[in-house]
Formats: sequence, structure tokens, C-alpha cells
Amino acid sequence: MKIAILARARSWYFRDLSRAATARGHRCERIDFSSLVGSVGSAGAGLSAGAADLTMFDAVIVRTMPPGSLEQVVYRMDALWRLEAAGVCVINPPKAIECAVDKYLTSARLQRAGLTVPATVVCETAADALAAFERLGGDVVVKPIFGSEGRGIVRVSDPEIALRTFRTLERIGAVLYLQRFIENEGFDVRALVLDGRVLGAMRRRANGDFRANVSCRGTAEPHAATQREAGAAQAAAAATGTRLAGVDLLYGRDGTCYVIEVNAVPGWQAFGRVTGIDVAAEVISRLETGD
Repeated sequence: MKIAILARARSWYFRDLSRAATARGHRCERIDFSSLVGSVGSAGAGLSAGAADLTMFDAVIVRTMPPGSLEQVVYRMDALWRLEAAGVCVINPPKAIECAVDKYLTSARLQRAGLTVPATVVCETAADALAAFERLGGDVVVKPIFGSEGRGIVRVSDPEIALRTFRTLERIGAVLYLQRFIENEGFDVRALVLDGRVLGAMRRRANGDFRANVSCRGTAEPHAATQREAGAAQAAAAATGTRLAGVDLLYGRDGTCYVIEVNAVPGWQAFGRVTGIDVAAEVISRLETGD
């Protein structure tokens, strides 16, 4: 197989996937999103990156979604859709990425699927956000509607600081995404799902921060997913259409299990280290089935 991997320069994930693919007789090529060139009509009917015609690849694995303008992001999704329409296997599919990258749409899909999510309010003005702050109990987590790895997330429990935060976000044209802070025991569970199967899970414990992400100094340890956790993770992946998904689960102190996030470009460096699971090999193996 010829596999294109959309990844940053010097990406650890490109190296890991290349290792797993080469071991099974396949070839990988790293592609930058910025190098994509689409052609339509008399100019051609394809999608290329340099000399590579991406429609001739067997599969494309998305390992990054770099920041960009609205036009750039829409074009990238169009490009992935075009590859999928040409019969190229894309992981994750563009529809899944569009959903999972949007926290509001993800939360709505999860709730519709019958999963429990934190009470959430999304708005555009500081006044509406302040009203939501009070309605959510005066202790909220403010998140960028697009983002991952815990970046840009703040917990706010003081009304004056809340108003300043909301006004700042309003001035820069951000959408204000507020969730009630869930009192918890200081850890969450990250389950990795591949084509409906839970590969494994790890428990991430916060370290001096309310965020348990390893990228935010959290620590990780292996965890055997319970039937309840596995079912929630599988349902969350199905609700967002993700073939490969990192699903974050958080227990409230009353025992309620909340689905916090579904990541369509999940990292597995820490996950593989603590669980011993070769995620790259699992992904390549699934590509070989042609599903």
C-alpha cells in the first residue's frame, strides 16, 4: 500500500506509522496540508502535493489539523472529501473530523446519542456568557470551541474574573463555550477506539491543574476499561463518525460518567508507553483489510 500521512515536519506520529507500515511492506509519504493543490475542469481533476497525486494513494491518515483561516480550514476539509470521493481510504473521514473538531457539535451529537455530557452553554456575547455563568453554578470551564490537548482551557469561579474573561473573548470574536465544572477525584479516563473496538485505556491524573492531559503535566497509568466505559467510548465514536477516536471520560463525585471530549486526531505516544499497545500497527492492520 501507498499511504499518505498528513503530518507536521518531524512528526513523531509519521515516524511511528512509517515504522509500522514498513514492517508490513508498505510505503508512507509525509504531506503538508499547505502543499495541497486541487484541480478542477480543464485544469485537471485531481488533488496533488508536489509531484504526488494523492488520488493514487491507497490511504490517507490525518495526523494534524494546523491552525488556519476559515477559508483554509474549509479547503482542507474539501480536499479530504475529494480524496474520499475518489475512493481513497481517509482516517479519519472528513465528516468525522468536522464534527469532532467542533466542541459544540460534538456535545450535541453525544447528547442526542443518549450520552451524559456536562451542562453546556455556547454564545457570542459577554452578557449572555455571564448569565450562563450564574446558571451553571458560578464555576465553569471555558474552552475554545476548536482545540485539543487542553490548550486554551481555563476554569473560572469568580464573577469579576469571569466578566473580564468573557469580554476579552467577545472582543476577539471568539465563540464563548462554557461547561459546568464537574467536581471529580482529579483524574479522567482516555479510551482509544478503532473501528468500534476499544484498543485500550489509560487513567490520566491531574498534577497541580484541573486538566489531566499529559500535555498539561498530567500523569498517565494503564487502566482496564470497564464495560460501562467501553460502551460509552464506542457510542461516542459512533455518534461522531470517527474510525479512530480518543474519548475522554470523567467521573463526577456522585459516580456519574461524563463524556468530555472526542478527539479525531488522538495522540497515542503516552498511551502506547503506559499500555504497551502498538497503536500504529493496529491502524495499519485495519487499512490492510480495505474496510
